[in-house]
Amino acid sequence: MSTKIKRALISVSDKEGIAGFARFLHEMGVEIISTGGTMKALKDAGLPVTYVGDLTGFPEIMDGRVKTLNPLVHGGILAVRDNPRHAKEMQEQGIKPIDLVAVNLYPFCATIAKPGVTDDMAIENIDIGGPAMIRAAAKNHKYVAVAVNPSAYGKIMDALKLSGEISDSLRRELAEEAFRHTSEYDAAVAGWLSRQIAPEAKYPQEAVIHLEKVQELRYGENPHQTAAFYREKGAREGVAAARQLGGKELSFNNIIDIEAAYRIVADFERPAAAIVKHTNPCGVGLGGDLCAAYQKALSCDPVSAFGGIIGLNRMADRSTAEEISGLFAEAVIAPGYEPDALQILKAKKNLRILELPPLARSGKRDMKKVSGGMLMQSLDEEFALKERMKTVTKRPPSEAEWEQLLFALKVAKHVKSNAIVLAKEFRTVGVGAGQMNRVGAAEIAVKQAGGLAKGAVLASDAFFPFGDTVKVAAAAGVTAIIQPGGSIRDEESIAAADGHNIAMVFSGLRHFKH
Repeated sequence: MSTKIKRALISVSDKEGIAGFARFLHEMGVEIISTGGTMKALKDAGLPVTYVGDLTGFPEIMDGRVKTLNPLVHGGILAVRDNPRHAKEMQEQGIKPIDLVAVNLYPFCATIAKPGVTDDMAIENIDIGGPAMIRAAAKNHKYVAVAVNPSAYGKIMDALKLSGEISDSLRRELAEEAFRHTSEYDAAVAGWLSRQIAPEAKYPQEAVIHLEKVQELRYGENPHQTAAFYREKGAREGVAAARQLGGKELSFNNIIDIEAAYRIVADFERPAAAIVKHTNPCGVGLGGDLCAAYQKALSCDPVSAFGGIIGLNRMADRSTAEEISGLFAEAVIAPGYEPDALQILKAKKNLRILELPPLARSGKRDMKKVSGGMLMQSLDEEFALKERMKTVTKRPPSEAEWEQLLFALKVAKHVKSNAIVLAKEFRTVGVGAGQMNRVGAAEIAVKQAGGLAKGAVLASDAFFPFGDTVKVAAAAGVTAIIQPGGSIRDEESIAAADGHNIAMVFSGLRHFKH
């Protein structure tokens, strides 16, 4: 069945578009009931409005805390129209049906985000009557339409223009949105109360994550898997808030690799470029300018770079874009693009071009889904300070080696464990990723580096359980090593390094990445 709208109750905190919507309803012959600030806004717009207090015969009391919690309101919303008993009771109690409820809630989230907000201010922005009316209308969506978002007004007006009624499917869609709206609101209040009760608790007893769909994807990791991309509701940073400026539609794997590239370049203050393949960097470079950084990143492994994701931490300029245009890449991300650079990159029709401001560490939590549950942790944003590191070999690193060690360690943080990174002149020359043993990772990195391993430094994400990794590095000509330390056989690795005149530093901080 479809619903004709004869009476509407409008009470909104967010007044965007409400005057135009109410005017449309009035012109359709709909009686409008309203409260407080909304009523004033509608009257100021020249619209006739019935005050809810006149409807109920009871004034707003307790500073507006009680105004719509009344049987004449909720009976009008909740009545089952084709139930004879409900119809009889409505007639006996003088209840008239309310066919449309347009309500959104006190701005609780905006209030608690303000600096210096007090508990009393937050509590006064916990809406009571609003959620009650929304839930009542959503429950009774067979007969009542509910709008909790200004974006719904257009859908309702289009339906009424077309047929003068609101269809079952639209009322159900609006009800689903309404229950989502109140659940998100309740979760925000519960989260705030949890922080007041136990401010020292890093992780609440229960966590509610609200996601909104960005887009359907053609498929998941593989063509036989379905997929969609969601973002945390209200996200204003990171990959979920990216703006695509050109190229094909993003794929599931593109998005995962873009996140990896974003995290790498965000860790560097200097102009940085990273080329990522299957979430691992196949090349990372720092330079005096962005173009030099990109050239260094590409030089590490131009074969693996083919079809990769390029991450930049500066606005892309013409010279960098010209260099990128010579490589087949899936996507490029940057905090911005100069007009000439954008034009050059857009000439590659399939290249996905994304703008991701701000390129900054967010300080938020990292979550990983497992069967039937979720793991939650803080992001790995900690870096061991040089002054807290310990040189454990007879020879300390030179200043030049120190610079390369710190660079290599930052890159190793973003490589799947077991991870080994060889670096030289602020560029990776060899990367060994995701191996089941550390020697295997070192051998891959050394093989990739070839002759460039001579004079390079090595960073490891975790300690060496034996001295064998040091021996692989020494045979390749590595001059300095950084690793967390902490193995019961550290002395074996230290002795191997001393035997080859390799400087070795213990950072005291590991960077596993699974």
